[in-house]
Amino acid sequence: MHGKIMIALLLFIAGCTGIPENIEPVKGFDVNRYLGTWYEIARLDHSFERGLTMVTAEYSLRDDGGIDVVNRGFDPRRKTWKKAFGKAYLVAGPGTGRLKVSFFWPFYGGYNIIDLDKDKYSYALVCGPGKNYLWLLARQPKMEESTKARLIMKAKVLGFDTDRLIFVEH
Repeated sequence: MHGKIMIALLLFIAGCTGIPENIEPVKGFDVNRYLGTWYEIARLDHSFERGLTMVTAEYSLRDDGGIDVVNRGFDPRRKTWKKAFGKAYLVAGPGTGRLKVSFFWPFYGGYNIIDLDKDKYSYALVCGPGKNYLWLLARQPKMEESTKARLIMKAKVLGFDTDRLIFVEH
């Protein structure tokens, strides 16, 4: 019985770093160009960011080849900033926008870049291991409306519930 529980736990943990069915991560990904600050433009709701405004994510290289992650957002009800520190690692090799991210070791979640401005790295569309996690990110606090509309339409066609997107105030 103990062995079955361990196998189930390992399958659960492995599944959390996955990518939704019929979703492909971007190719030609350059992790060094992705580093720096990204502003959250929109997201699907989830408990760890609920109610936050002015949300950013900052990525920097780690000594072990991974990426340090600092997520930050303002809670207007409490008038306080919330920060979460994590680490990420490429899971599909260099050149593929697919990572695993941990904010609570030893648990990792999938971080899948499914659209990216490969010229300027000015926007990204990111999903988690399932279709209940989605983020639109940009290098600036605002995103061009035509780009935002195109990314939302792409997400909708891929099966994300874009009617539930929360647009983040900055």
